[in-house]
Amino acid sequence: MTNEDVLAVFREAGALLEGHFILSSGRRSPVFLQKALVFSQPDLSEKLCKALASKLTATFGKIDVVAGPAVGGIIPGYELARHLNARAIFAERVDGKLQFRRGFSIAEGERVLIAEDIVTTGLSFRETVEALDRLPGEVVGGACIIDRSNGRADVGCKLVSLAAVDFPDYAADDLPPELAAMEAVKPGSRGLA
Repeated sequence: MTNEDVLAVFREAGALLEGHFILSSGRRSPVFLQKALVFSQPDLSEKLCKALASKLTATFGKIDVVAGPAVGGIIPGYELARHLNARAIFAERVDGKLQFRRGFSIAEGERVLIAEDIVTTGLSFRETVEALDRLPGEVVGGACIIDRSNGRADVGCKLVSLAAVDFPDYAADDLPPELAAMEAVKPGSRGLA
């Protein structure tokens, strides 16, 4: 799939939004990818993750475990694991740090892939790498549906994306006039009570 093919899936789901958005990083952007609208539709999730799984197999070979951060990595992680014939697990925040709970484990020697929906700054990815560093197994790399940083984010491992885009984003105190004139909305999940 090309970048445009992936964005077409987001448009089909009504998930490519335009306006003034507060990203999970706190930065502002005129474009927001409401991936929950894509991942609420199994056929679209399968289409994207099946295409990404093919790229991952070619890049990393056999994967035993797909691990992602909650919330964004749960559905794509599961769907990727299904296409990679692997197990899917997820980390969740406990006292502000990502941890693998619920009986999830990784055995010595298992090859682990980190999965996320969209990468912007790479923070959730790096936190997942840190959580996995406390467990046995080998992190072979990471995957995301869309790399919003277009390859610039430090994710702490090799990253394979289905699409890489370069939507503009700005510091809250350095907005272009057209964005500053609009009310900002925060549609993401980070920081929700």
